[in-house]
Amino acid sequence: MKIGIFFGGQSREREISFAGGRTVYDNLNKNLFEAVPIFVDSVGDFILLDWQYIYKGTIRDFFPPFNHLPPTPHGFQIYIESLGDLTIEERENVIRQVGRRIQPDEFSKLFDFAFLALHGPYGEDGNIQGLLEWYNIPYSGSGILPSSIGINKIVQKKLMKNAGFPGPKNLYLKKADWLNETDKSTFFNHFRNELGLPFVVKAPYQGSSIGISVISKEDTQAFEKAVYRSFFMQPVSKHDWTSLSEEGKINFIRTLTDIRDGIGLPVMISGNKVNHPEHLFDQLNYHFSQSDSTLILESLDNEEEIVIEGFISGKEFSCIVVQDENGKAIALPPTEIRKGNEVFDYRSKYLPGMSRKVTPIDIPTNQIEGIRTACERLFNELNFNVYARLDGFINQEGEIFLNDPNTTSGMLPSSFFFHQAAEIGLNPSQFLTYIIRTSIAERIKTGKKTFAFKQLLNTLDTNLHRLNTEASEKTKVAVIMGGYSSERHISVESGRNIFEKLASSKKYEPVPIFLTGNEDSHKLYLIPVNIMLKDNADDIRDKVLAADSKSKHPVIQKVITEAKDITVKYTGNAILEPREISYPELAEKVDSVFIALHGRPGEDGVVQSNLEKFGVPYNGSGVESSKITINKYETNKLLRENGVKVANHKLVFKNEWADNYETLIKEIESTFQYPIIAKPADDGCSSAVKKINNLEELTAYAKLIFAWDDLKDSESSRTLKLKYNEEFPCKNYFLIEDLVSKGDAKHFLEVTGGLLTRFNASGEIEYEMFEPSETLATGDVLSLEEKFLAGEGQNITPARYSKDPEAQKYISSQVRTELQRAAKILNIQGYARIDAFVKIYDDNRAETIVIEVNSLPGMTPATCIFHQTAINGYKPYDFIDKILTFGIERNNRKVLI
Repeated sequence: MKIGIFFGGQSREREISFAGGRTVYDNLNKNLFEAVPIFVDSVGDFILLDWQYIYKGTIRDFFPPFNHLPPTPHGFQIYIESLGDLTIEERENVIRQVGRRIQPDEFSKLFDFAFLALHGPYGEDGNIQGLLEWYNIPYSGSGILPSSIGINKIVQKKLMKNAGFPGPKNLYLKKADWLNETDKSTFFNHFRNELGLPFVVKAPYQGSSIGISVISKEDTQAFEKAVYRSFFMQPVSKHDWTSLSEEGKINFIRTLTDIRDGIGLPVMISGNKVNHPEHLFDQLNYHFSQSDSTLILESLDNEEEIVIEGFISGKEFSCIVVQDENGKAIALPPTEIRKGNEVFDYRSKYLPGMSRKVTPIDIPTNQIEGIRTACERLFNELNFNVYARLDGFINQEGEIFLNDPNTTSGMLPSSFFFHQAAEIGLNPSQFLTYIIRTSIAERIKTGKKTFAFKQLLNTLDTNLHRLNTEASEKTKVAVIMGGYSSERHISVESGRNIFEKLASSKKYEPVPIFLTGNEDSHKLYLIPVNIMLKDNADDIRDKVLAADSKSKHPVIQKVITEAKDITVKYTGNAILEPREISYPELAEKVDSVFIALHGRPGEDGVVQSNLEKFGVPYNGSGVESSKITINKYETNKLLRENGVKVANHKLVFKNEWADNYETLIKEIESTFQYPIIAKPADDGCSSAVKKINNLEELTAYAKLIFAWDDLKDSESSRTLKLKYNEEFPCKNYFLIEDLVSKGDAKHFLEVTGGLLTRFNASGEIEYEMFEPSETLATGDVLSLEEKFLAGEGQNITPARYSKDPEAQKYISSQVRTELQRAAKILNIQGYARIDAFVKIYDDNRAETIVIEVNSLPGMTPATCIFHQTAINGYKPYDFIDKILTFGIERNNRKVLI
């Protein structure tokens, strides 16, 4: 069955939709479905997308294509709407670079079923559902009416009140009234008197907590800012603008035009439309050089009326409700959301570590059942179909308040959507199959194209039965994830991604393994999919270690029983409980291992050494190479000895700092010039990598990494401006090195290049060097989020060395040759990622300075190594398959020797 996956879209949630569409694309069962990617751009065009673009980190990495971007001296990133009002022909020219523009009347020729991974307006409001019904295409999720209700918070509240659902008092504020009143405190006083403090200001037609604020204090200014934010308007005074530095102005524009945190583009200013951030920058500069008047910037996609409601104090939860085979609503175990901030905002929802998800919510069983009952009743009252996500609060008195029901859910690998389905034993691939089948059954009920839809359903059921009855002859692969380093959360993201790619394949059967412990010893645990999909590595560890002392929660057990008719159709022999597994047992259970660990252990050869004892093939480099590449100092030393350019560097030891501080500082400051880079010598993923500008910052860094100062709320953390929940590993030494800069080169950029190895006919190892990606950091150094998390970073693949095609090819060849030379010196095998700076001179000579080598690079869905492999024709699964195949062949050759 051909499945058209609709993702991207026109809403402010387009990046999460893009990442969710990729999750669906990768996780559809390849024995049942053929995925057809339908990218919806932000002006509403439907694009049959060339598959390689699915693996870009963000939409702006590929669309609009680089050659269609106007100059941007300040480095602003844009969507296609910032190109202005393009003609149809101009839009066609842009689209042809990434795929083919298609019309709705072509849908039925391209796919049999539409899977909707769109969010917000145009995606979950009935618009796309109506279009698909017009063209007789069955689609996922709820129909037109419940979708239109699900997006409209104002209508929802009225319907819920009429149905007897308790809720906070809510009021409304019209934009016209707001703009006509000069004394904004009048509104603040009114809402405070009516609702009390705190209260919530929210945009009624948005998802992902976009345009929502909590007003907690007597602060008219904060209230005014929140109201403008919900209307997607931004006042800018002369003082606001002129008091900023040049860098401050750039950051102001960058935040203002961000569709998640700001109002987005285009904007209207005094009746004129501004499309591009550079034009906005220039217009603000010009206006405030001529006038003192405040400007009001207004998004073209703004709200005419916003909701002001009372704040509910209590535990926040989210609950996925699904339908069984008979159409009965079943609420899955509700998840408690433990936030770092008052609001479960966009970043809290989608960045690991920013919040915690606890399933089921930590309250008495009868109260959990009360939440489930309420969610099922609301699902039915609003006529939702197939599945929905219902959010709410429960206060200390046990009162349940449901709010903002959604007819779809975020579909990132660790989202509630998959997280809760895993509690009844469905992995992501199986849950997607359930969604497709149940959606077809729902569309049959509409009385439209009944015979054709029944045929489609019968075909799917026949194939499902065949899969469940055929004996499996798949290669079993243990996917080891987790660990105890500061990179453990990224390791889990990588491991889940590998698991999911293999789980939907025809060739492999993945077995999830979690590693935990410390530097002295570690243990392996076989884990069920529900634990694998917990929020982060710490949640998984806690569940694994508590498994021996706790039986399965009674609510989860009850839901498993209620959902038996669902799970029996889609699951095979699932792992039900975690248990410790030894290396000898692992060798008996699986045919191969994929090590998805980062840092120690994993990249240091320890796990590899244990696997080699029992003849188990594995991915990546061997023991000796791993021992070198884990240590940045030793890596750079070896490369330098062999003529590869690296940054000047030095190890700083804890005892040396404590005993000979003045001598050490004198030596550092005589050898290095600020700013310098400080980093752990044996951690990757940008963990604790900082640009150090002076002795004060260097001292703060040393205090944190040597654990002489608290990470939370200390003077040292403030000096280094650490983010909320940012981790900082404790070490006995760290590395400092020169900050590599442009110097007298004509062009300077940071790149990261991937590679793959294979055996040739003579049994020698050959290297396939991918086109490196250009990595763009918003701060001093590339952050963890920018490297690995969907929608956060921007990577340009291939790197932009030159506008001249011949020069581009020549420079790229030089860079890849130097990266390959470094890989050979280090005896890299399997695959790897090498980070480097590149200086390009007037004669197109390229100087490549290697920064670090990752023998087990991040394999999260958004990592740029997948962008690089796509250029060479490998989908992520193909790349993973080649990595595993090399490891198995290498092991077989050792056995033969």
